[in-house]
Amino acid sequence: MGAQVRPGRPFPLGVHLRDGGANVAVYSSVAESVELCLFDGPDETRLSLPGRDDGIWHAFVPGMAAGQQYGFRVHGPWNPATGHRVNPAKLLLDPYARAITGSVTFDPAAYGHDLADPSRPSTLDSAPVMPRSVLVPPFDPVDPSSRPRHHLSDSVIYEIHVKGFTARHPDIPPEVRGTYAGLAHPAAIAHLRGLGVTAVELLPVHQHVPEAFLVQRGLTNYWGYNSIGYFAPHPDYSAAVRAGRPGGEVAEFRDMVRELHAAGIEVILDVVYNHTAEGDAGGPTVCFRGLDNAAYYRLDRADPSRYVDTSGCGNALNVGSPTGLRLIMDSLRYWVSEMGVDGFRFDLAPSLARQDGAFSSMAAFFDLVWLVNAWWEPEKFVLGGPDVVGGRTLAVACDSFDPARAGATVDPGSVTVGPRSVVLLRRS
Repeated sequence: MGAQVRPGRPFPLGVHLRDGGANVAVYSSVAESVELCLFDGPDETRLSLPGRDDGIWHAFVPGMAAGQQYGFRVHGPWNPATGHRVNPAKLLLDPYARAITGSVTFDPAAYGHDLADPSRPSTLDSAPVMPRSVLVPPFDPVDPSSRPRHHLSDSVIYEIHVKGFTARHPDIPPEVRGTYAGLAHPAAIAHLRGLGVTAVELLPVHQHVPEAFLVQRGLTNYWGYNSIGYFAPHPDYSAAVRAGRPGGEVAEFRDMVRELHAAGIEVILDVVYNHTAEGDAGGPTVCFRGLDNAAYYRLDRADPSRYVDTSGCGNALNVGSPTGLRLIMDSLRYWVSEMGVDGFRFDLAPSLARQDGAFSSMAAFFDLVWLVNAWWEPEKFVLGGPDVVGGRTLAVACDSFDPARAGATVDPGSVTVGPRSVVLLRRS
């Protein structure tokens, strides 16, 4: 890269442009060393990160610029029996990447373990079959005065799949159908305003990949509930990416939010922090597993080679770990402050309140967020009185608005919520 790489700043995590280069910071408490991998087409340059503070490896890299594709390789222990799955043959995404290009090819190289003997690490280089992180320029925080800020009692929320909603609209130009730009088009906005919609709830737009079993059947995960990049808009919904500009999805998403706000429409994201696309112990190594398996995932205490699976999808993010909880909170903060989002619907939220194993209404997660929340398993949640979560107001809405049909039973000051219920929690 020209000038010598030197220790940078441990925060913020991720890769951020500054001073004629970029500050790089990534967390791994178990690593013995970490390499930043820079790509110019198929060519890879590896740079060791010289700084380390409290598990954060960091460096300042002169000459890095917007558009640079990159990843990480981590050197350290491979011992699934103790929960460690570090393998330097595997290219890893930046957990804090603002943009991602490419997808996972479910080749044997995509897996951290040897498929013939899962107790042994794979020696196959995964770079040719892995997506890459993309460095994007910074954006100024969104002006709070630009937000519509409808009161909850006046809200009409319309759930939308970005691609499906715009894919066949005759008044949206073909080149932007199925994209964030298509949702921001005057024809789409006019339709929403004509319905009286005050907020759109976008089905998952975080970077996601389909599950291997779907790919093997020639299918895909259309709905997107298999996230791997919690800061990156999914590039398949971007007209800019379609036009050959990797990383352009970030500005396009911001522009979409701005246009919707100008029309008086709030933007809510359906977010999937309960599990990631890496799946169970037999899944691919794409990001978190290869960085610090135990910090990012809940492992079975009796057998750390296995994952605690409260999501039904193979793994569960470890909200009992400061690292896992910080990832979620940093992601939420980013989408609000820099991307302009107004709120969130949390998929399978009870999983996020299991920081010590069992569900707790006093979990740190509830103390830190306001949410639009879908519950998928019966749990008890306090509605009124001194134990109301964070002092916030809670409202309950069911698909049929019939508590008996939704599986809910109501007692004074509390509610048991069934699998088809929706819980709304908003700032006053």
